[in-house]
Amino acid sequence: MNELMPSTVQCPYCWELIEVLIDGSVNEQAYIEDCQVCCRPINFTVVVNESGAFEVNVSHEDEA
Repeated sequence: MNELMPSTVQCPYCWELIEVLIDGSVNEQAYIEDCQVCCRPINFTVVVNESGAFEVNVSHEDEA
């Protein structure tokens, strides 16, 4: 699957719900993206399984 998939996550700083685009062509990825509301850095961990379903976990910059 080579498309960007929308996902809604909650910012771990300001608690606002934000929509992000997830790259479904990579099975496992970790990256940092700034919150669209408060501009603080959010750690993203994304896992895509064989069926194309994905799990997105977000955390503070200082969390592992």
